[in-house]
Amino acid sequence: MAKELPSLSGHVCLVTGASRGIGKGIALMLGKAGATVYITGRTLVSTDGKTGSLTDVAKEVEDQGGVCIPVQCDHGNDDQVKSVFDKIKAEQNGRFDLLVNNAYKGVKRIFDTAGKPFYEQPLNTWDEINNVGLRSNYVAAYYAAQMMVPNKHGLIVNVSSAGGLAYLFNIPYGVGKAANDRMMADMAVELKKSNVATISLWPGPVNTEFVSSALQSPDANDRMASVFKDAEDPTFSGKAVAWLAADSNIMSKSGSIQIVAELAREYGFSDVGGNVPLSFRQVKFLVKRTYPSLQWMVPEFLYVPGWVLGAQFHRFKTPSKM
Repeated sequence: MAKELPSLSGHVCLVTGASRGIGKGIALMLGKAGATVYITGRTLVSTDGKTGSLTDVAKEVEDQGGVCIPVQCDHGNDDQVKSVFDKIKAEQNGRFDLLVNNAYKGVKRIFDTAGKPFYEQPLNTWDEINNVGLRSNYVAAYYAAQMMVPNKHGLIVNVSSAGGLAYLFNIPYGVGKAANDRMMADMAVELKKSNVATISLWPGPVNTEFVSSALQSPDANDRMASVFKDAEDPTFSGKAVAWLAADSNIMSKSGSIQIVAELAREYGFSDVGGNVPLSFRQVKFLVKRTYPSLQWMVPEFLYVPGWVLGAQFHRFKTPSKM
């Protein structure tokens, strides 16, 4: 097993939407690895002592020896986003190594509308899910690339999910995740000559603060409970991002989808407690979900090939003969 984290000393990073959840987990691990981490979110200081805030996260990063700069920002406001990058450029003399697009506004709406078809949901569900979480990722990448391209160096990561491959939660969610994946693939084409890599990162289900609270509610949805069974800790994604940022051969992965559980096996890190969750591509994962009593018989090295998944969800059909 490799060491938990690589050294990112000297790296300058930005994690959006980092006051809680996956963003917080990523910020904690980047700071622990030695990077200077800027974090954004709408809540700078908690007023109720319960809501996650940027200053709380910054203190956790600093308590473990890291450097963290909290910047209040609504990623639905382009001017505020530009100001964040102006601040980083001025304070770091133009150095910028890593952008992690994690800001996402739609989690509550997803839980509130679980099980309802799109035509019974509020019409603005689309914007609630895909303004901050899709369009905002494009805006942040726009400003990040303007700093990275002149330096001929950088990595942009969009936090996405397998919901971009097949139906999950609702229509706006799946469309947004598929678009995030395509965004990274297409940006890779234009950024290749500048040695800037783009990655779409797929965590498994993650046990964030909101998810944990929602599942404990009396109104918890059984389908949601099954999705988040055996969920990953938010820091698991953070370790994956840290290793990607340290990978000297990262351009070979540019434009691709990377699954956190598979990166754990590649780089040799584990989740909290030493556990390494299964990737949804592992045959053992599929057997565990369908015939759990037989999972012990299936070795972990058996994977469903990517081309099989692509064929399964391919939308082009061969025309039938007349």
